[in-house]
Amino acid sequence: MLVVVGFVVVLLAVFGGFALQDGHLAALFQPYELLMIFGGALGAFVIANDRKALYLTWHSIPALFRGSRYTRALYMALMALLFDVLTKVRKEGLMSLERDVDHPEASALFAQYPLVAADPHLMEFITDYLRLMVSGTMDAFQVENLMDNEIETYLEDADIPVQAIHKLADGMPAFGIVAAVMGVVHTMGSVGKPPAELGALIAAALVGTFLGILLSYGLVAPLSSLLHRRHQEVAKALQCVKVTLLASMNGYAPAIAVEFGRKVISATERPTFAELEGHVRQLKAR
Repeated sequence: MLVVVGFVVVLLAVFGGFALQDGHLAALFQPYELLMIFGGALGAFVIANDRKALYLTWHSIPALFRGSRYTRALYMALMALLFDVLTKVRKEGLMSLERDVDHPEASALFAQYPLVAADPHLMEFITDYLRLMVSGTMDAFQVENLMDNEIETYLEDADIPVQAIHKLADGMPAFGIVAAVMGVVHTMGSVGKPPAELGALIAAALVGTFLGILLSYGLVAPLSSLLHRRHQEVAKALQCVKVTLLASMNGYAPAIAVEFGRKVISATERPTFAELEGHVRQLKAR
C-alpha cells in the first residue's frame, strides 16, 4: 500500500507542480516517447539477465506491493515457537521432535503458530536445523558454519532481482535521451513546418528526457531499494533462529536461548522481555 501511496505522491508532486505553473499537461502525453523508453529498457533488461534472474525478478514484484510480514507479532510468535520447541527438547529429548520436523504441516506444535507456519523461508530453516540437531552428528560450530553459508547464499540469490531492477532504473534516463534525440531528428526533418508545429515537436522531444528521468528515479529505482530491504528482513529472521538454536546447542536453558535470539531482532520489531514472557504465558494458558 505504501508503494502505491509513494507513486501517487511522486506523480502528483511532479505533474501537479507543472500544472500549477500553467503548464499544459496534454503536452506531456507522448505515447511514442513512452514506447521507446519502455521498449528499449525492457529489451536491454532481457539481454542483461538470464532466465534465473528474469524468474526471480518477476516473482519478487508482487511482494513489493504487500506490507512486510516481519512485524512484532510475527517475532513474538517465532520466539514463542522456539521456546516451546526447546522446552520440549529439554523435557522429552531431541527425538521427540522427529515427527514434527519431518511433517511440519501435520505438527500440532507448529500449528499453534500460523504466522510462522505461513512463512516458507522460516519453516524450512527451522525444520532443517532441528532435523540436524535430532541426528546428533554435528556440533554447534559445524551447524553455525552451515547456517552462515545458507544465509549468505540466500542473500546472494536475493540480490539478483535487486540488481536487475536497479540496472533497469539506471538505463531509463539513457533511453529517455535516445527518445529525445529521435524527437530532435524528427523536428529537424520537419523544419519547413510553421513555428507552432515545430514548437510542439521540440516539446515532445524534450518530454523523452523528462520521462526517462522521472520513471527511473521516481518509480523504478525505489523498488530496488525496497526489495533489498525486504530480503534483509528475511535474513534477520533467519539470523534470529540461528542464534537461538546455537545457544540451545551450547547448553543454555530455553528461556536464555530465546533471549539470545530476541537481542538479534531489530529495535523497531523487538518485543521487550516482559512482553515476550507475557505472550508465552498467555499461549500456555490456552
